[in-house]
Amino acid sequence: MNRRILTAILTGVAILIFSITATQSCTRVDAGHEGILVKMYGTEKGVQDVSLVTGRVWYNPFTEEVYEFPTYIQTQDYDAFTVNAKDGSVFTVDPTISFYVKAGASPQIFKKYRKDIGEIAKTTLLNYVKDAFRIRLNQYSTEEIISKRQQFEAEVQTTLDQALQQDGFKLEQMTSGLTYPEEIVRAVNLKNRAVQQAMQVENELKVAEAQARKKIVEAQAEAEANRLRQQTLTPLLIQQQFIEKWNGSTPLYGNSPVFFKNVQ
Repeated sequence: MNRRILTAILTGVAILIFSITATQSCTRVDAGHEGILVKMYGTEKGVQDVSLVTGRVWYNPFTEEVYEFPTYIQTQDYDAFTVNAKDGSVFTVDPTISFYVKAGASPQIFKKYRKDIGEIAKTTLLNYVKDAFRIRLNQYSTEEIISKRQQFEAEVQTTLDQALQQDGFKLEQMTSGLTYPEEIVRAVNLKNRAVQQAMQVENELKVAEAQARKKIVEAQAEAEANRLRQQTLTPLLIQQQFIEKWNGSTPLYGNSPVFFKNVQ
């Protein structure tokens, strides 16, 4: 085999290897993510095929793309919005949700929305959040919202979770940030103030009644003590007390001096 033929063969092999390498790229799907392999060309317009991939992935950069969807828990804090109760009162909601993509659901989500998680959370998931609050709040009156707030929020969370799971998401946690209408807050404050004042008056009345009962008891005790003292003042006891206190001078009663006067 002459040198010219050998050179041609080696050149051809090199070109083949280069062509194969040039049409292949490699990427790695990070931990906490799911990879989505998308074939961009086919018989259907747009995304023709979507499949789930993990670990190290080889793909053709000219006809395929690989997207990563995070599967770890993410938190989305939404701007406040208003919702009407059953009786027309306007409540303000400032919700925050934590959610994640269910295992294996990334291709389904991408094929439906063709957006990344951040954009889906700010648009589609926000609509789900608003719908859940609107549906549930419309079933409660203002008074019921105040007295059954924990039950109301649990129902909102259940409704939202069911909607998210249909799209391949799972709700981890939700806080409503619910605030009451200003007129309701004022009414509650006035009611609490009235209750506090009533309790203060009641306490003062109890103190006054206790002091009055104490005075009555003291007066009764004093009267009983006086009665007992009167019963113990017998003639002999009076004479004994007189002798104990006598200073030696002779008392005079009437015209004749006597030492003791009869005590009746």
